Amino acid sequence: MKGEENMIALGTTNPAKVRAVQAVFTTTEIKALSVSSEVSAQPFSDEETVEGAINRARNAKVEANVAIGIGLEGGVVETDRGLLLCNWGALLASDCEPVIAGGLRIPLPEEFVAPLKSGRELGEIIDEYAKKENVRQNEGAIGILTGGYISREQVFTDIVKALVGQYKQLKSCR
Repeated sequence: MKGEENMIALGTTNPAKVRAVQAVFTTTEIKALSVSSEVSAQPFSDEETVEGAINRARNAKVEANVAIGIGLEGGVVETDRGLLLCNWGALLASDCEPVIAGGLRIPLPEEFVAPLKSGRELGEIIDEYAKKENVRQNEGAIGILTGGYISREQVFTDIVKALVGQYKQLKSCR
Protein backbone atom coordinates (compact mmCIF):
# COMPACT_ATOMS: atom_id res chain seq x y z
CA MET A 1 0.00 0.00 0.00
CA LYS A 2 1.03 3.61 -0.31
CA GLY A 3 2.97 4.69 2.71
CA GLU A 4 3.50 2.39 5.63
CA GLU A 5 0.06 1.84 7.10
CA ASN A 6 0.58 -0.33 10.16
CA MET A 7 -3.05 -1.22 10.72
CA ILE A 8 -6.16 -1.59 8.61
CA ALA A 9 -9.65 -1.70 10.08
CA LEU A 10 -12.07 -4.28 8.70
CA GLY A 11 -15.78 -3.74 9.27
CA THR A 12 -16.64 -7.33 10.13
CA THR A 13 -15.53 -10.21 12.30
CA ASN A 14 -16.79 -12.86 9.88
CA PRO A 15 -13.93 -15.41 9.70
CA ALA A 16 -14.17 -15.94 5.91
CA LYS A 17 -13.91 -12.18 5.29
CA VAL A 18 -11.12 -11.76 7.84
CA ARG A 19 -9.12 -14.55 6.14
CA ALA A 20 -9.67 -12.87 2.76
CA VAL A 21 -8.22 -9.59 3.99
CA GLN A 22 -5.33 -11.36 5.74
CA ALA A 23 -4.51 -13.15 2.46
CA VAL A 24 -3.94 -9.78 0.79
CA PHE A 25 -2.46 -7.79 3.68
CA THR A 26 0.10 -10.35 4.83
CA THR A 27 2.37 -7.92 6.67
CA THR A 28 -0.23 -5.49 8.01
CA GLU A 29 -2.18 -5.81 11.24
CA ILE A 30 -5.90 -6.22 10.61
CA LYS A 31 -8.30 -4.98 13.26
CA ALA A 32 -11.61 -6.77 12.65
CA LEU A 33 -14.55 -4.91 14.16
CA SER A 34 -18.25 -5.64 14.38
CA VAL A 35 -19.74 -2.45 12.93
CA SER A 36 -23.07 -1.58 11.38
CA SER A 37 -23.59 -1.66 7.64
CA GLU A 38 -26.51 0.75 8.10
CA VAL A 39 -28.45 -1.17 5.44
CA SER A 40 -30.88 -4.09 5.59
CA ALA A 41 -29.66 -7.31 7.21
CA GLN A 42 -30.16 -8.80 3.73
CA PRO A 43 -29.19 -6.21 1.10
CA PHE A 44 -31.41 -6.60 -1.96
CA SER A 45 -29.59 -4.70 -4.73
CA ASP A 46 -26.12 -3.78 -5.90
CA GLU A 47 -26.68 -0.24 -4.64
CA GLU A 48 -27.67 -1.34 -1.14
CA THR A 49 -24.84 -3.88 -0.97
CA VAL A 50 -22.24 -1.30 -2.08
CA GLU A 51 -23.65 1.20 0.43
CA GLY A 52 -23.32 -1.41 3.17
CA ALA A 53 -19.68 -2.08 2.23
CA ILE A 54 -18.86 1.66 2.22
CA ASN A 55 -20.59 2.16 5.57
CA ARG A 56 -18.71 -0.76 7.11
CA ALA A 57 -15.40 0.63 5.81
CA ARG A 58 -16.18 4.11 7.18
CA ASN A 59 -17.46 2.86 10.54
CA ALA A 60 -14.46 0.56 11.05
CA LYS A 61 -11.99 3.29 10.04
CA VAL A 62 -13.54 5.75 12.48
CA GLU A 63 -13.88 3.27 15.35
CA ALA A 64 -10.28 2.05 15.01
CA ASN A 65 -8.95 5.56 14.25
CA VAL A 66 -6.77 4.31 11.39
CA ALA A 67 -5.96 5.57 7.88
CA ILE A 68 -7.71 2.76 5.97
CA GLY A 69 -11.00 0.96 6.49
CA ILE A 70 -12.32 -1.95 4.47
CA GLY A 71 -15.93 -3.09 4.27
CA LEU A 72 -17.15 -6.33 2.70
CA GLU A 73 -20.84 -7.00 2.11
CA GLY A 74 -22.85 -9.80 0.55
CA GLY A 75 -26.28 -9.36 -0.97
CA VAL A 76 -28.70 -10.44 -3.65
CA VAL A 77 -29.75 -8.74 -6.88
CA GLU A 78 -33.07 -9.22 -8.64
CA THR A 79 -32.67 -9.67 -12.41
CA ASP A 80 -34.68 -10.91 -15.37
CA ARG A 81 -32.97 -14.27 -14.81
CA GLY A 82 -33.93 -14.47 -11.14
CA LEU A 83 -32.07 -13.61 -7.97
CA LEU A 84 -28.28 -13.53 -8.16
CA LEU A 85 -25.79 -13.68 -5.34
CA CYS A 86 -23.61 -10.53 -5.22
CA ASN A 87 -20.61 -9.47 -3.14
CA TRP A 88 -19.07 -6.01 -2.85
CA GLY A 89 -16.17 -4.41 -1.07
CA ALA A 90 -15.09 -0.87 -0.29
CA LEU A 91 -11.77 0.62 0.76
CA LEU A 92 -11.91 4.02 2.42
CA ALA A 93 -8.69 5.97 2.98
CA SER A 94 -8.23 9.44 4.41
CA ASP A 95 -8.87 12.21 1.87
CA CYS A 96 -10.03 9.80 -0.86
CA GLU A 97 -13.36 8.81 -2.33
CA PRO A 98 -14.29 5.19 -1.51
CA VAL A 99 -12.83 2.59 -3.86
CA ILE A 100 -15.32 -0.19 -4.67
CA ALA A 101 -15.11 -3.62 -6.29
CA GLY A 102 -17.57 -6.44 -6.83
CA GLY A 103 -17.27 -10.19 -7.14
CA LEU A 104 -18.70 -12.86 -9.36
CA ARG A 105 -22.40 -13.64 -9.43
CA ILE A 106 -24.35 -16.84 -9.65
CA PRO A 107 -28.09 -17.49 -9.70
CA LEU A 108 -29.75 -18.55 -6.49
CA PRO A 109 -32.11 -21.54 -6.53
CA GLU A 110 -35.73 -20.62 -7.26
CA GLU A 111 -36.72 -22.01 -3.86
CA PHE A 112 -34.73 -19.18 -2.19
CA VAL A 113 -36.78 -16.39 -3.80
CA ALA A 114 -39.93 -16.46 -1.65
CA PRO A 115 -38.08 -16.70 1.70
CA LEU A 116 -35.67 -13.89 0.69
CA LYS A 117 -38.53 -11.66 -0.47
CA SER A 118 -40.35 -12.32 2.81
CA GLY A 119 -37.37 -10.90 4.71
CA ARG A 120 -35.26 -13.93 5.61
CA GLU A 121 -31.49 -13.70 5.31
CA LEU A 122 -29.59 -15.78 2.79
CA GLY A 123 -27.36 -17.10 5.60
CA GLU A 124 -30.32 -18.76 7.32
CA ILE A 125 -31.68 -20.16 4.05
CA ILE A 126 -28.34 -21.60 2.90
CA ASP A 127 -27.81 -23.25 6.32
CA GLU A 128 -31.15 -25.06 5.92
CA TYR A 129 -30.48 -25.89 2.26
CA ALA A 130 -27.04 -27.36 3.03
CA LYS A 131 -28.11 -28.86 6.37
CA LYS A 132 -25.13 -27.11 7.98
CA GLU A 133 -24.53 -24.32 10.50
CA ASN A 134 -22.70 -21.03 9.92
CA VAL A 135 -22.18 -21.50 6.19
CA ARG A 136 -21.74 -17.70 5.92
CA GLN A 137 -18.65 -17.89 8.14
CA ASN A 138 -17.12 -20.72 6.15
CA GLU A 139 -17.61 -21.67 2.50
CA GLY A 140 -20.55 -19.31 2.04
CA ALA A 141 -23.51 -19.70 -0.28
CA ILE A 142 -21.07 -19.57 -3.22
CA GLY A 143 -19.22 -22.59 -1.82
CA ILE A 144 -22.40 -24.61 -1.35
CA LEU A 145 -23.88 -23.64 -4.72
CA THR A 146 -20.65 -24.39 -6.65
CA GLY A 147 -20.03 -27.70 -4.92
CA GLY A 148 -16.92 -26.32 -3.24
CA TYR A 149 -15.22 -25.11 -6.40
CA ILE A 150 -15.27 -21.50 -5.15
CA SER A 151 -15.40 -20.33 -1.53
CA ARG A 152 -16.63 -17.14 0.05
CA GLU A 153 -13.06 -16.44 1.15
CA GLN A 154 -11.85 -16.71 -2.47
CA VAL A 155 -14.51 -14.31 -3.73
CA PHE A 156 -13.70 -11.73 -1.07
CA THR A 157 -9.93 -12.19 -1.55
CA ASP A 158 -10.36 -11.25 -5.21
CA ILE A 159 -12.49 -8.25 -4.22
CA VAL A 160 -9.84 -7.06 -1.74
CA LYS A 161 -7.14 -7.46 -4.40
CA ALA A 162 -9.23 -5.34 -6.77
CA LEU A 163 -9.67 -2.69 -4.06
CA VAL A 164 -5.95 -2.54 -3.32
CA GLY A 165 -5.00 -2.50 -7.00
CA GLN A 166 -7.33 0.40 -7.72
CA TYR A 167 -6.25 2.28 -4.60
CA LYS A 168 -2.59 2.03 -5.57
CA GLN A 169 -3.41 3.58 -8.96
CA LEU A 170 -5.27 6.61 -7.58
CA LYS A 171 -3.09 9.63 -8.22
CA SER A 172 -5.32 11.83 -6.06
CA CYS A 173 -4.56 9.76 -2.94
CA ARG A 174 -0.76 9.75 -3.12
